[in-house]
Amino acid sequence: MSEASPPPNPRQPSPDAPPGNRPQDGAVHESTSRALVRVSQPDLLRHAQLEKSRGRLLFAACGFAVLFGAVAVKLSLATVFDPAEPKRAAILSRPPAPPVETPVSRAAVTDRNGEVLAVSLPLTALYAKPRQIDDPTEAADKLRRVLPQLDRERLIARLTGERQFAYVTRALTPREMQAVNNLGIPGVYFEDSERRFFPQGRTAAHIIGGVDVDGNGIAGVEKYFDERLRTLRRETLRVSLDIRIQLALRDAVQHAITDFNGIGGAGVVMDVDTGEVLAMVSLPDYDANDVGAATTDERFNRVTVGVYEPGSTFKLLTAAMALDLGVVQTWSGYDASRPIRIGRHEINDYRGKNRWLALPEIIAYSSNLASAHMAAAVGPARHREFMQRMGMTSRLRIEIPETAQPLVPGQKTWRELNTMTIGFGHGISVTPLHVATAGATLVNGGILRQPTILAQPPSVEREGARVIDPRTSENLRRLMRLVVTDGSGKGAEVPGYFVGGKTGTAQKTGPRGGYLENKRIAAFIGAFPMQAPRYSIYVMVDEPKPNARSHGFATAGWVAAPAANMVISRIAPILGMLPEPATPEIQRAIAMPMNGRGVPGAAPQPATPAANRPPTRQTSESPPRVAVTQREAALAPR
Repeated sequence: MSEASPPPNPRQPSPDAPPGNRPQDGAVHESTSRALVRVSQPDLLRHAQLEKSRGRLLFAACGFAVLFGAVAVKLSLATVFDPAEPKRAAILSRPPAPPVETPVSRAAVTDRNGEVLAVSLPLTALYAKPRQIDDPTEAADKLRRVLPQLDRERLIARLTGERQFAYVTRALTPREMQAVNNLGIPGVYFEDSERRFFPQGRTAAHIIGGVDVDGNGIAGVEKYFDERLRTLRRETLRVSLDIRIQLALRDAVQHAITDFNGIGGAGVVMDVDTGEVLAMVSLPDYDANDVGAATTDERFNRVTVGVYEPGSTFKLLTAAMALDLGVVQTWSGYDASRPIRIGRHEINDYRGKNRWLALPEIIAYSSNLASAHMAAAVGPARHREFMQRMGMTSRLRIEIPETAQPLVPGQKTWRELNTMTIGFGHGISVTPLHVATAGATLVNGGILRQPTILAQPPSVEREGARVIDPRTSENLRRLMRLVVTDGSGKGAEVPGYFVGGKTGTAQKTGPRGGYLENKRIAAFIGAFPMQAPRYSIYVMVDEPKPNARSHGFATAGWVAAPAANMVISRIAPILGMLPEPATPEIQRAIAMPMNGRGVPGAAPQPATPAANRPPTRQTSESPPRVAVTQREAALAPR
């Protein structure tokens, strides 16, 4: 009998069952469907936004990567493969390109330091062809809307008629040009033009001069160098003026004119060794940019055209002449106690000492009587020859067309009376520039050089003519210093600069001859420093009137000497000169006792008169002097 099979174990899998824990296919599908999760709509939107943001971030990251990559490539090229520094250095080492220059018809004029005195500026001019204008009145009214400065009646007249050409205005600004162009007036045209401009205005107007509407020089440097300024348009004309010194001189002369109520004045500063004019002032003056508005008196150049009796400044020439010819020595002199009467003429001293005067006293106290005696001792013939040698009888050769011929007696009419009056600065009329040039000659060793307005090369010596002996020049320097320390020129003293000079007051002559009452010229001629003169100075005031500070006087000592002081005080530092202490060496070089004795180098050594020396000789050797005449010996102090 067969055994019965045991019942199946529920824990044992069936042979047909799948592996453990693995559901059947149907079970899988059922399990998956049960595992699905329902996603809400907001979650779906949030998921979409995240995906979009992720895309944008990826795009931005790629952009920044490209940008930084480009920067890295550029830096690599600039620093490793193709460095920029050598190129920059090469560019910096290249000479700068020349500036673009607008062509002009005249060269510029500058002072010795390059300050512009005259320059041509390109402009636009407006002109009309009247034949092409149908209604001149309407055209004129339109033009005056944008150019109100034009005179209506004159403008209508210019636009009327059968003329082919008529200027409306010579200078238009760019804005005015555009405004006229917008009007669209037939028959009105533009053309390129230029205008001469003077940046310094009134300063140096008489020297620089001016041009007419067509650019032609009509006065001063502009006229004298007209051809040169036209042909050498790219080469600047450099003159000897220093605009700083010019301004200082003008201020001082104007101050003196104002203080003493004068009608005008003049001033000159010169280099005594080269003859260069560093400053030249004539007042009243005018604006060089508006010469048409200047009066005749303003255009008158008192320095080169005005001729005046020089007064006592000429006593320096008389002393130089007498010393150089051996007629007088520093210790000899003349009687000044009695007036000189020649016919109906009488010569007197102004507040004289009424006694015998030695030569230093004659100059310091400005004695007319002694100066007349001294000139008479020389004689008319030699006196006239000396004046000719000093250039006092001829026109000066300076580079300005406006110059005057001195008024001197003729050779046949030059008598003893003329010699005596010219000896103290009357009876002859010269320009202030003549006196300034003579002053430079007396202190520079005795060499006359014509004044020049052109800047000179610093290392080139200008040609000149020896007119007095160097020892005579040395004595003149001592005499001029004495005038400032003990004479009428005390107002010109500037401590540390050892100024020397001579005052001069002369009455003015009328148009019909004769002297005018209370009308005078007050002048000062000087130089500094006297131990080694470098610059001469001349200051003049025309018709000064007394004021309260001058105690009723209007003489040169009160008027011109203080003005010279003001000039020297201002210009000496500009010229690079520092005040010096009064050392014993300087004192010995410029000292002159009132009696004229004890002066180094003034011993009575014979000398050949300067008249017998060739005028062009410039040697410093001193010929022997002629002995003092018996007449002079009798006049010496006992």
